[in-house]
Amino acid sequence: MPRYHFNVHIGPDVISDPEGQNLRDPDQAWEVARAMAVNLMQTQFETQINWTAAHIEVRDGLGEILLEFPFVEAIQTDQRSH
Repeated sequence: MPRYHFNVHIGPDVISDPEGQNLRDPDQAWEVARAMAVNLMQTQFETQINWTAAHIEVRDGLGEILLEFPFVEAIQTDQRSH
């Protein structure tokens, strides 16, 4: 199974994922990125987060960017499901 790394970008800050996860394909990586975004937006932080300026960068095991998942997309997806 391919390994995918999920690096969270919030404004100028980057939280790197050096370990990554083994997933079956890029579609599953997209689902994981979406779930991560929803989970993070539901978390209480000490400071206000501008989620519209945040995204999750998904890289493959070779370091190539496969997709960038904007947090705004998780908001839109979540609203459509209600």
